[in-house]
Amino acid sequence: MNDYEAERIRSKCGKFRILIIGRANAGKTTILQRVCNTTENPVVYVKGEEVDPSILASSSDRGGHDIENELVFNNNRGFCFHDSRGFEAGGAKELLKVKEFIEKRAKECEISDRLHAIWYCIPMDDSRPFTMAESQFFSECGTGDVPVIAIFTKFDALDNRAFDKLKKEGKSRRESRELATQRAVIDFEAIYLKMIYKYAHPPKAHVYLRDMNMEGSKCGELMERTTSSLDDEVLQQLFVSTQRNNVEVCISYAMERDALPVIRQSAKSTVNRDIKRDSVEAKEMIRSMLAWFPQYPVSVKDV
Repeated sequence: MNDYEAERIRSKCGKFRILIIGRANAGKTTILQRVCNTTENPVVYVKGEEVDPSILASSSDRGGHDIENELVFNNNRGFCFHDSRGFEAGGAKELLKVKEFIEKRAKECEISDRLHAIWYCIPMDDSRPFTMAESQFFSECGTGDVPVIAIFTKFDALDNRAFDKLKKEGKSRRESRELATQRAVIDFEAIYLKMIYKYAHPPKAHVYLRDMNMEGSKCGELMERTTSSLDDEVLQQLFVSTQRNNVEVCISYAMERDALPVIRQSAKSTVNRDIKRDSVEAKEMIRSMLAWFPQYPVSVKDV
């Protein structure tokens, strides 16, 4: 697909659509706020119309929450989120709603209406991190081409437990503090991570998030894993371009996908030559790189 076709699809799609799943205490809202670089609550749309969140809150308390509701943050309107609140109950009815939503959105004719990724949040401050809800989802809910990223939130709770273990093993407080994060990952992966990847429909990737309630916390690893989990380069460009507070990811993909291949090919050439700035080859490389930065009004002629 050429750059002009990719740009057409991106402009047609508009928003990158994500379903976020998890229990009420999984830190979902905090993650979305960090991703969109805001402390404000999202604007809620029902069938395209903005509605008062307080009305939805009372409706949700009565079991009226609708997974089709769209959550958009004014600080970054490039994302459109859906929340599967109520799924933590692990009941057949809740699972069916999620499965129907995923199947419907995955088959939408318009790319703007399709579901592009799923973030499944699992809090690590719970004594039982995996419940019936997780077991049912990863056993029964195939998502087709829509990648699922498992997000292990509040992972700092495991750091604290690892610190206590290291202390009991005779390590000093300083050593225990330095080794706690590494030990927490090792212990977790030895027991729980293997479990989740043995299900019939395992996640495509996973990340560990720590201290997300602290000011300045970011979700860089989550954004990188989500990008790499997308099979379609246009969707990758759409997702990367929505990350206004994470330009590093845009730069990384522009270099890896478009600049470095040209540079390597030039280096392998039997003729030792430089890539001239005004050459067709250079302009094509720059045009491809700029496709990762559609949020910035720059064209090849400006470079």
